Formats: sequence, structure tokens, C-alpha cells
Amino acid sequence: MILLVGSNAAETHPILFQHIMKGVRRGAQLLVIDPRRTMTAAKAHEHIQLAVGSDIALLNAMAHVIIRDGLIHQAFIDRATDGYEAFKDSVAGWTPERAAAVSGVPVTQIEHVARTYARADRAMIAWTLGITEHHNAVDHVFALINLALLTGHVGRPGTGLNPLRGQNNVQGGGDMGALPDRLPGFQPVGDESARRRFETAWGVTLSARPGLNQSQMFEAMREGTIRGLYVIGENPLVSEANSGHIVEAFNRLDALIVQDVVMTKTAARADVVFPARVSFAESTGTYTNSERRVQLVRAARRGPGESRDDLWILSALARALGYDWPTVSAAEVFDEMRALVPTYRGITYEALEASRGIQWPCPSEGHPGTPVLHTRLWDEVVTPRVSFQPVEWVPPAEPVDSRYPFRLTTGRRLAYFNTGVQSRAYGHPDPEREWLELHPDDAITLAVGEGDMVRVSSRRGQVVVPVRVTTSVPPGTVFLSFHFPDETPTNVLSIDATDPRSGTAEFKAAAVRIERVNERG
Repeated sequence: MILLVGSNAAETHPILFQHIMKGVRRGAQLLVIDPRRTMTAAKAHEHIQLAVGSDIALLNAMAHVIIRDGLIHQAFIDRATDGYEAFKDSVAGWTPERAAAVSGVPVTQIEHVARTYARADRAMIAWTLGITEHHNAVDHVFALINLALLTGHVGRPGTGLNPLRGQNNVQGGGDMGALPDRLPGFQPVGDESARRRFETAWGVTLSARPGLNQSQMFEAMREGTIRGLYVIGENPLVSEANSGHIVEAFNRLDALIVQDVVMTKTAARADVVFPARVSFAESTGTYTNSERRVQLVRAARRGPGESRDDLWILSALARALGYDWPTVSAAEVFDEMRALVPTYRGITYEALEASRGIQWPCPSEGHPGTPVLHTRLWDEVVTPRVSFQPVEWVPPAEPVDSRYPFRLTTGRRLAYFNTGVQSRAYGHPDPEREWLELHPDDAITLAVGEGDMVRVSSRRGQVVVPVRVTTSVPPGTVFLSFHFPDETPTNVLSIDATDPRSGTAEFKAAAVRIERVNERG
């Protein structure tokens, strides 16, 4: 069984979705939990259509049913976990009837999905931004982990918990320490022994205090405590929630430097732009995909004009700032990194060239890599054990009301990518504009039809967009993508309430109103 939660993989991970469908053709059941009837949901054996932001209520009720019906994996719980009794108590009140009232999912369907997941010989859960772009994102992920621990669906082939990475090399960025509280290899900055290794290698003193996440950085910009920003391969003026608020933060900067392969809206207002040669065909280095597979790429061509690769730019900047930074290759940087990161220690360029990639952890040269994580949880003695994490459902940060009666949720479409600076550069046979997905019942109430222009307003901004009448969204919920920031700057509507632990903004739930305007698309 494959359970996709908050993931429209058919459109947002189309290559990976083909692998999922191979499993389906071989007999795996595919169940999709999503507020929209997406292209992915249409391919599933069953679509569980829940209200936006009600995931924890549904997942807690599934746990309740699994415990109530005696479907837990007691031996696994006893061997590998802590905190089961407290977790059991926390979901005791989450009956299917209570969850149905919150989520809109029928009681019988909640019970069916819970039993199907628990009884499967092998079951995996995969999720994406539908789970994590909420003000309580971390709790959503804990709720999924709790289900896997209840049933022992982890640490064996064909099972597990799989966060599908939304862009190329997101996993690799995390591996290399692109997180405010982690060194490369996900080693905590507070770990003194790990920090000392990096200090010795780099000849610097490192702070044990975590840095700021992206949301905190924007807040510090607004407060004036961050006065300069260096943006590499990102377009935050368009991509961030409540983009009007983000513009205010950028207006307070003394210096903005942007390093990118294309001239984004963020780059267009920078004091300095470094033209980077960073496309896949112009780069040498490694990528890590969603299954932790490290893969080597070689530059097939030079970049245009005076563009340079990221390593050249960073090295030149360091030297301009007075640091004697030697000229090094991507391979030399990789070798330094793997000497400092135990999970990468056995991965070499030579081994990567001779393989289709190696999955970390790979602790020593000659090691084949690790296709399945957490197999230690099936050892006779498990140390350390894994703790259940009781979580409680809370509604979206911004409630709907009589003034803003619709729930806006956002996401991606198949033919376009993020803020459109790459995918829209090459044209598309269809008209290039955004549309509002609106349920037929709501269209009747609003007296609008297919192609009519409407004004969508939140407490932060407004956009004008044509309507597409569709049952892909339930009544009371509307959908927009963020691929067309010139014509439809969707993120002026979204709320920047953030999860305090992950720093992720609540892109998936904003209250809006909809009004017809006197023009037609």
C-alpha cells in the first residue's frame, strides 16, 4: 500500500509518480489524502477528500481506529518505541465521528483507510507541501510518524516515511548543511565534537547557537537587525507568503546580492548580480535525490558569456573579502566534506562514476550504501528507541468568516515550475495565465461562469483572475498556483503565519472573498 498525503505527485513529481504507478500495476494499492481531486487522486484506488488543515484530526482518528481494533504491531512497539501509553491516551478522544465532523471525511472511510494501512504487509507514507506548508507543519509530520510506529511500517523494504523533495537537490542542500541548526551531514551545531572537527578543518571558530531560518531572517530584515542579504538561486520576492510584507522587508536592506542563472524579480532589484552557470548541463558536482541517492554529474557545456559556476563565484568573493581561499575543484570540496561527514565517508567520485548513484549512509569505501533506513529498529535490542509524539489538531491560523468566507489553498501545476522564471521562458501551447478553481455550487452562489473574471481578496491583498468551474475542489475551497506572478501574484493573498519549529509559512490555508468583475477572460 502507498499512502500519499498532501501530495499531487502526478503533477509535482511526475517522474517519481511513474515509479509509483509501476507499483500500482504490480498490485500495490494507492490511497491519496488531499483536499483537491487532483490528477494524482484520479489515479488512486481511493481518494480521501478532507477539509484544508484537518490532517491531524484525520490521522489521529486513524491511530485511534488502529488501536481500538487491535491492529497495532505490539512486538515492534515494545522493542523499538517509547511513549506508547501516553500516545494511546492522546488519541483516545479522537473517534472517527469526531474526526469526521472536523475533516468532512465519512466515518466509514476513516475506518477503512486506517484498517487498510495497518493490515498491509508492506505500506509506505509519502508527503509533500500539503503537509508541511501549515503553521503546525511539524505536528503534521509527527502524526504520520506515529502511524508508522503503531504498525511497524518502517525499517523494512517497501515500507517507510518518505518526504518527497519539491525541487532538484533539496535533499542535497540539507545534506550539505543548508539549515540554520545543522552542519553538513545533519550534525547539530550544538554537538561539540562535530563542531570541533569542522573548526579544525576550516581554521575558524563556529558558534554553537543555531542561526535564523528563512522566515526569521525576513522578520529580522523588517526589524532592521539584518541589513544585507545574499540570495543564491532563490526568488523570495515572489515565492514567499504575504509577498507585500516581504517587499517591505527588502526595502529596509542596505545591500542585496543575488546569484542566479536567470534574471528574477529579486535579482532585478539587487545592488549586485552574479550571473551563475548553474544549470544541470553546465555544472560538475553531485545531487542527492529523495531516496538519498547521491549522483554525479559532469558539465556538458560552458555557460554563456561571462557566467561562472557557483564555486568560482564564492571563491572569488572570499578572496575579494581578504581571505586566502585557494582555487579548488568540485571534487576537492566533496572530498573535504566526506572526510567530515560520517554518512558520506565512503562515497567517492570514482565509486559514483562506476554506479547509478550511492545511497547514504555509506560509512566506508567499498560499502554499497543503504537502500533502507532505520533497519536497526528491528534489532533484538534497539538503542536509542523512537518516541511517539502526541499531537493535537488546531485549525488553520486564519479562520473563514462572513467577510472572507472561502478557504484558499495553493500549489503547483504540471506544466510550470515555481515562480515561472524558467518554465515560462520557453512558451506553452496553452494560454499562459492562472485560473481560479471554483466548485459549481459556489459558482452558482456567486453568479459566475467559466472564464468570468473575479477579484480574489484576502486581508493582505487582491488579484483578478478567470474562473474555472470544477469539482476538483470541494464547496467553500478555491485553488490557485503561484506560477504567474506578473498576471496573478497569488502570494499577495497568502498568510505568513509560520510553524515556530520549521519556519514554514501557511501557504495552504488563507481566508478570501470572491467578487465578480465586469470583464471576461
